[in-house]
Amino acid sequence: MNDAPPIFSVRNLSKSFGPVQVFSDINLDVTQGEVIGVIGPSGCGKSTLIRCLNMMEIPNGGQIFFRGRPTTANFRGRNGSIGAGELRRKVGMVFQQFNLFPHKTVIENVIEGPVVVLKEPRQEAMERATELLRSVGLADKRNAFPNHLSGGQKQRVAIARALAMRPEVMLFDEVTSALDPELVGEVLNVMRKLAEGGMTMVIVTHEMAFAADVADRVIFLDEGTIAAEGSADAVIHKPTQERLKRFLARFHA
Repeated sequence: MNDAPPIFSVRNLSKSFGPVQVFSDINLDVTQGEVIGVIGPSGCGKSTLIRCLNMMEIPNGGQIFFRGRPTTANFRGRNGSIGAGELRRKVGMVFQQFNLFPHKTVIENVIEGPVVVLKEPRQEAMERATELLRSVGLADKRNAFPNHLSGGQKQRVAIARALAMRPEVMLFDEVTSALDPELVGEVLNVMRKLAEGGMTMVIVTHEMAFAADVADRVIFLDEGTIAAEGSADAVIHKPTQERLKRFLARFHA
């Protein structure tokens, strides 16, 4: 853990969908270079929480700060706040589903954001995309179309596409849950390399061994609150709360 000011500061955050309260009074800091694992039972609000971090979901209460600036769902921001448009350029996100453009090749998918959003010169974007594809082990697939890729390959392209925007933080929303078991490892290996390289990451995952190995800190969401928080070793390997023990037991059966 370092002493740098938090990149994200979440204060008293709440979110509901109609009468259903997903979570309330969530407080969390994410510091530079930190990897946070978010675990918990289905329906506890893990995905909703990280979608709030880049304003893909709009909280009902509380506040999220990015590098000390309040965030807002307003696309452009105002009065010193950081709007959703700028926030999403700084905070990359990879989803359960790959969301690749099926009519574009792999490298065209990767350069889309830098060229269209960041206005990078196409050649510069192509060169960086080639390096990113090499880093995720897919340089040989640059001209392939998504329907010719395996699920694991598609997810690695999705990671490269997010990285092409030069994000300061990466959010991962159960990115291996839609993959066949034999393809999970290749995606986790890419994420592990990002962690080793110092990328700040918030990872929603049900891969407990991976979270224990990679995360600096793990939070356990349950019944709308952060029910446990601490080092990966303390939360996953040495749980003290009965509810957390019961949750983790299913992964050791």
